[in-house]
Amino acid sequence: MSAPFNAAMPLRIGANGRTAGSGYAIHVRDMIETLLFTQQGERVMRPEMGSGLLQYPFAPNSPELAAALQLTARSGLERWLGDVIEIDSLSADAVDATLTVTLVWALRGTGQFATDQFSRSLA
Repeated sequence: MSAPFNAAMPLRIGANGRTAGSGYAIHVRDMIETLLFTQQGERVMRPEMGSGLLQYPFAPNSPELAAALQLTARSGLERWLGDVIEIDSLSADAVDATLTVTLVWALRGTGQFATDQFSRSLA
């Protein structure tokens, strides 16, 4: 039995003329980024999927906003990717029109830890 194919994100054609692939850890990282920056209602067949983070960057910066960002990101990740990753720590900050999420996570099954920073500018 062969290992499952993990498409590279963004989708592109590889040197062999087929859809380019990526390693499992990179694929999971891509899934995390996609989930964080998907608005609820954006996906037609799964309107409840997403984190809702992009509704916050223009709100006045405050400790309450930071707490809301962290809660929103964590709950989305745990709901949709909780069977794939384990969250060690998460911080989210909105500065001007840029949203930045820093995540320390482990890949379930291997225990491999990673620290990634995801950023989206809305300006």
